[in-house]
Amino acid sequence: MKLLGRKKDNEGEPAATDQAAGTDGSAGSISAESQTTGGVTSTAPKGRPTPKRSEAGKRRGPVAPAPQTAAEARQRRKELRGPKLSKEERKIERITRRADMADRREKMMSGEEGYLLPRDKGPVRRYVRNVVDARRNVLGLFMPAALAMIFFMLALPSLKVQQMLSYAMLALVVIMLVDGFIVGRKVNRMVDEKFPGNTESGWKLGLYAASRASQLRRMRAPRPVVNRGDKIS
Repeated sequence: MKLLGRKKDNEGEPAATDQAAGTDGSAGSISAESQTTGGVTSTAPKGRPTPKRSEAGKRRGPVAPAPQTAAEARQRRKELRGPKLSKEERKIERITRRADMADRREKMMSGEEGYLLPRDKGPVRRYVRNVVDARRNVLGLFMPAALAMIFFMLALPSLKVQQMLSYAMLALVVIMLVDGFIVGRKVNRMVDEKFPGNTESGWKLGLYAASRASQLRRMRAPRPVVNRGDKIS
């Protein structure tokens, strides 16, 4: 008698066999990979080409572990540094390095474009420096005047003197701000006339001109290439 929902044993055996074969991944993979041809077992291809000897030789070796102590780190730095130089060789290297630094600084101070700082590069910045250097700036007196006032404030502890010097310092700051504003306006106007296609902001140019004008002439870098009173066109 055949009940509903059941199959005969002989009909269920193939399904059970297929299910067992499907669930056992290792058996399925082994049977798929292993092939017998004339009694000889062969393996299926890997799916990628075998690397050449030249490519295999480029592989890096094992990476050295990180140093565990400070002594190991110092020893590894010594090994990477190379052979130790003698006293004469170190002296020659130090002299050469100092000479190279002095040469680079001299070229920077003379205004060579390849050795300038990024803030000083370009024809516009060179033109701004010439305009500032050719002008008699009140801003250049700020640092000496401020140092002199501070000296008098410390040397004369009188309350009345200190109050007068405080007012003088405040007036000096106002004068410096006014002169910096005038320098910035002049520089922007002349730059617009000289370089009509200039895209640099007027605020940056004005600040650059004011900061250079506030320095003493002998301390400016690059050094001035024009004299005071020269006409800049």
